[in-house]
Amino acid sequence: MSDDTKSEQPAPTANGAKNEVVWGRIVIAGGTDWPSVGKKDKGGQSAVDQDAHPDLYEPHVLRPLCNVRIVSVHGSPCGSHFVAIDYHGVAWLWGRNGSSCLGVDSETTPALYCDSPRRLTAAELNAPRGTRFVHAALGRHHTLLVGSGGQVWSAGLNALAQCGHPPSKSEIKTFTLIENLPTLNGKPDRIVQASAGITFSALLTESGRVYTFGSGEHGQLGNGRTGEQLGLNRKIVFDVVEEPAPIQGLDGKHVEQIASGNQHSIALTKDGLVYTWGSGGYCRTGLSNQETAMTAKLVSAPFTGEHEETRAWKVFAGPTNSIVIDRQRMLWICGKWKLTGDGSAGATYTTFKHINDLTACKVVTAASGGVTHFAVCPDDEPAEDAPADATMIVAWGQNASHGELGLGNDAPLSATKPAKIEPLQGVQVIAVAAGQHSTVFLAKPGNELSSLPRHPHVDAPTECIVCGKDKGEDDSPLECEKCETPYHLGCLNPPLSKVPDDEWFCEKCGASVSFPDIESTPEPAPVPAPKEAVKPVANGAVAHEEAPPAAPKDGDAAPAAPANGESNGLKRKEPDEPGAGVEGDAKKQKTE
Repeated sequence: MSDDTKSEQPAPTANGAKNEVVWGRIVIAGGTDWPSVGKKDKGGQSAVDQDAHPDLYEPHVLRPLCNVRIVSVHGSPCGSHFVAIDYHGVAWLWGRNGSSCLGVDSETTPALYCDSPRRLTAAELNAPRGTRFVHAALGRHHTLLVGSGGQVWSAGLNALAQCGHPPSKSEIKTFTLIENLPTLNGKPDRIVQASAGITFSALLTESGRVYTFGSGEHGQLGNGRTGEQLGLNRKIVFDVVEEPAPIQGLDGKHVEQIASGNQHSIALTKDGLVYTWGSGGYCRTGLSNQETAMTAKLVSAPFTGEHEETRAWKVFAGPTNSIVIDRQRMLWICGKWKLTGDGSAGATYTTFKHINDLTACKVVTAASGGVTHFAVCPDDEPAEDAPADATMIVAWGQNASHGELGLGNDAPLSATKPAKIEPLQGVQVIAVAAGQHSTVFLAKPGNELSSLPRHPHVDAPTECIVCGKDKGEDDSPLECEKCETPYHLGCLNPPLSKVPDDEWFCEKCGASVSFPDIESTPEPAPVPAPKEAVKPVANGAVAHEEAPPAAPKDGDAAPAAPANGESNGLKRKEPDEPGAGVEGDAKKQKTE
């Protein structure tokens, strides 16, 4: 989550409605040539193949997943891969497959491109019947997937045990269950969240406890030591912990959220307090110094006051910075988050401070990528036809070179101050996952989302594929949201009398995503208790926010879609439900 790791939280539930989960479609900006993004050729030019896998300077709807209801997106500012989790608890993975971090052999598959994301269910990993994925965390070259039964699977680079397996196996080529997970009073303490940095990972349990594993070089394990020592050939080595171990400094605290940067982490407690630990370089921990925090340390002002509204609400971590949104929806940032001026290496924010350009904004979520930062706010000046919860997305960052800010084809690639992402005007963004050279937005369906371009590009027919005729502007063909195949309203079976208000998919695209093998059980089987106590291994020795509902039982309907999910009185199946397709609908014509 540049040299740090951050995972985005699951999308919040809508209006507090019971069992209702907010879902959206994936929008992507920035680099898409995953093996080459961020790299240069021998002549010093970008190695990206702009014809085959272009940089996207304006946000594009991710075409292969535009008919899948996504509830959370996860990225890493130090990595170039992403994970999305859908309404049914299925994980979708794509991006650079360094060290097999996407769970497939990187020697044969260096990347999974946007035109064919990997679909993965917990059942494929031999999880108990009914298990769904509920969270994910990404490092530079490793990935964690959290199951609804508290399981955690990992894949990728494991040279320092960042995947939670013995470092003698330096690369985990397929997603493998982590053994010896935490217990409480003799019973498994279910894992509900995860976060990851370059060389370490962290887990949050249902009881509010935090556990870490991996390298302790920068204090990022929070266990009070680095284990620095002379190893073979007089090389300095550090402790490597291969089994999840509790961090120090959080005794008696109930943690509700964790996030990790390159080599530091931040935690939010139930009472709105903020703790940080790990590398203090550039004052990224917000503790007013650059010292390594070997255990979790309380961040004092401004989040420890008597007034509840000054307490923290959400936390995020970037490469060399941390972000807190307080209960008044004010954004605070510390560390290095720019290259020049305030917030740069020479003028870091030693403690959490406001960004002047955002002091008037009520921020609902945020993210930090390799050199980028994002804030999502309510739109104070929405268009007349905009929904009540319309959002404004602002972005800033220097040295962005692949369009990851998403400011537009004719806009600058970098921004020293927060700038509005104009191409997303009117689009309701509910979550952001920022990568090292790319950005993923999660947005609700709507007219403005439908008007965005799609990636990858397809060459679709220009005339109705049923009649093949041009009937003029009064009867322009309508396009499928995914494949862009055109149909006249009257050529559909049954025909339509007017354009639908909502997105629409043709029969082929509506039925192209199936969700078998995900069935509900009363409760997924818990993770087995550890076989033995957690032991650190010296490196030199051997080397708001509810989870998605349970998957529907056979014959059960999924929770109701938003009110605009049924347009013109025509009953429709959602496009990612089995058998969904044309039921007398057609997609509205895109805005040219």
